Amino acid sequence: MPTTATRLNVFTESVIRGMSRLAARHQAINLAQGFPDFDPPEELLVALERATRGPYHQYAVTWGAPRFREALARKIHHFSGMNVDPDRHLVVTCGSTEAMMVAMMTACNPGDKVIVFSPFYENYTADAILSGAIPIYVPLRPPDFNFVLSELEEAFAQRPKAIVVCNPSNPTGKVFTREELLQIGRLAEKYDAFVITDEVYEHIVFSPHQHVHFATLPGLADRTITCNSLSKTYSITGWRLGYVHASAEVIAQARKVHDFLTVGAAAPLQEAAVAGLEMPDAYYQELTALYTAKRDVFLEYIRATGLPFSEPQGAYYVLLDIGSLGLGTDAQVAEWFVREIGVAGVPGSSFFREPVHHLIRFHFAKREETLHRAGERLLRLKDRLPSSGRSQ
Repeated sequence: MPTTATRLNVFTESVIRGMSRLAARHQAINLAQGFPDFDPPEELLVALERATRGPYHQYAVTWGAPRFREALARKIHHFSGMNVDPDRHLVVTCGSTEAMMVAMMTACNPGDKVIVFSPFYENYTADAILSGAIPIYVPLRPPDFNFVLSELEEAFAQRPKAIVVCNPSNPTGKVFTREELLQIGRLAEKYDAFVITDEVYEHIVFSPHQHVHFATLPGLADRTITCNSLSKTYSITGWRLGYVHASAEVIAQARKVHDFLTVGAAAPLQEAAVAGLEMPDAYYQELTALYTAKRDVFLEYIRATGLPFSEPQGAYYVLLDIGSLGLGTDAQVAEWFVREIGVAGVPGSSFFREPVHHLIRFHFAKREETLHRAGERLLRLKDRLPSSGRSQ
């Protein structure tokens, strides 16, 4: 038989989803794949039931149902101040996963280079390779996961077509400062590159940190391609509703890519999701308070284990340093966690270009009772920690 495409040999299946399957097999608490175990807001559930009885069971407009795009444009304007034309500046996608692929394929020709910060969400490398682009990596330096400006400029000097910026960041929880984003923007202008931003955690940011929409920075709107979704903000990861927001010229091309990838996002779910986009400001304030409380609960247990960890500034992930346990590589330890501790995380090496094998990523987008159960199990690690081990 013929051989399959060689580009598929460069990356593996999703490690995150693989750990979810392992967790299910061993009935472990799944803190690997970042989805909540609680329901969306009641307003969305009511709207979903209503939408199933309405005339929304056939294709919506390919690039998004008009009512959904109009509500989305109002929401973006409310939080960023940007004027968004729902007919020219948006394309609705099947989750931010498709949004990122659409952005990459819209921006890049085969052979173009794309800067990716390391550590990175595992899809970014795959998106670049599937688009025929070549990823080049710039490290984010722990413990705060900042970039070194000279290293970033060295990467830009290779004349990439785009840079990918996840803000707030998965897996580190880093929130880029305005000055850091301006530094990226100045280099993108100097070397004439697109900035593809993944801003799905824009509303999960912990005080005193603040999220800055990259496209609002002076002079950078036309070279910014923003990818986002409703999944994390409204706890509807299974609805697969995302979008790309960019200039009219970019969106005109992005719609072609989207049309031939998926045709369109689910029509009844777009109708129902309008209820989320029209939530009052109090909802977003409560969301921040909700995830701040979850973070505090989970980090209290992590701190009690005595293992070092990175405290997130945003998003809902924690990188735990398991090097002192002496149980092998991160992949081996992650499987051991599932079998022996009953908690699933993700081997940190799946997020790094560098040979990093001492970290595991956990998420805390769970009910507090779930976090308490997971935390109690993780406390068993104290018995395995050398006396010199300590948290940070």
